[in-house]
Amino acid sequence: YEELLQLRLDIESFTGSWLTLASKALNIIKQRKNCINVLVTTCPLVQGLSKILLHGLGDLFDIENVYSATKIGRENCFERIHTRFGRKPTYVVIGDGRDEEIAAKQLNWPFWRINEHQNLTALVHALDWQFL
Repeated sequence: YEELLQLRLDIESFTGSWLTLASKALNIIKQRKNCINVLVTTCPLVQGLSKILLHGLGDLFDIENVYSATKIGRENCFERIHTRFGRKPTYVVIGDGRDEEIAAKQLNWPFWRINEHQNLTALVHALDWQFL
């Protein structure tokens, strides 16, 4: 456990606190009334869940809100989420790639690209100031 904690600290140091910023954003969302975090990963489900736990994000994602797009694709995952939660919620897709953006646009969901540190910092600020 101590080695895992040290590894997380090293990763934080090398990435400019990327995980801390991501955790902060996810915490803001989780603490809001009627808001949840949903994760769509391209990893197989067990691998995705393992990554969540290894990065210390287990408290931020309920297990039933983790989807694997490995076999069915992002678009189908987004459709399942849409079917599960309905049309009333506001969905925001946060991702780093064109595939996520395309899948979000097909459902007319806003997309927030995070492919560099400043994008993640801007997301945290937007959430803090309740612009998002």
